[in-house]
Amino acid sequence: MNETIQLLLKHRSIRHYRDEKIAPDTLALILRAACNGSTLGNMQLFSIIVTEDKKLMEASAPLHFNQPIATNAPLMLTFCADLHRFNKYCEYRDADTTSYDNLQAYQWAVTDAIIAAQNACVAAESLGLGFCWLGTITYNCDKFVEFFKLPANVMPVACIAMGYPDEKPELTDKLPVTAMVHRDFYHDYDEERINQLWKEKEAHPNTIALLKENQLENLAKIFTERRYVKQDNEHFSEILKQTLEKQRFL
Repeated sequence: MNETIQLLLKHRSIRHYRDEKIAPDTLALILRAACNGSTLGNMQLFSIIVTEDKKLMEASAPLHFNQPIATNAPLMLTFCADLHRFNKYCEYRDADTTSYDNLQAYQWAVTDAIIAAQNACVAAESLGLGFCWLGTITYNCDKFVEFFKLPANVMPVACIAMGYPDEKPELTDKLPVTAMVHRDFYHDYDEERINQLWKEKEAHPNTIALLKENQLENLAKIFTERRYVKQDNEHFSEILKQTLEKQRFL
């Protein structure tokens, strides 16, 4: 097994970091790797906002629901779906500047941004750093648009905290590969297969502890009744829709 595969299979999210700044040449390598990923039509429809200033991290912390990780990492990378730059290019070349004010173009840009983000993550881990994705970037996308002064046709889609690990958590329990992989066509899941796929995860000590802590009968209800509840999802969905409209993607 080569080093790249070993690195990917040993991935763990890191939420505690040493008080050690990331060297400029190391950051440059991470950013170069991020910007060298696959993109639609080689248009590179993403931008990366680099934050190392602790005061700026503290200012944005409430938008991340004041998670400790929002301020204890030496580096935050915010990845944006960005059609603005390409629209500017079209404008200065007398080309149509309204071709990409739509959901299709947004999907292109989101894909480009996520590929760039994952490239950055793999590069960071190969250089001895750890990282953790912050989902709050999409919950409060409207406020992050204002905070980062994003123009129309730019949307924040991913935020990643990075630094040198000050912990080594256990690997997260995952579903078996067969749960996600389909041959030739999509094969639906009946109750028997669902039970089989979740059997080990539901029996994991972490799951047992969660059920006891939350006084719930199964793992599914941890998600639907505690972590990602319908009311919150609908609320943030409306914010996302309104922000996409404001940023001219809808």
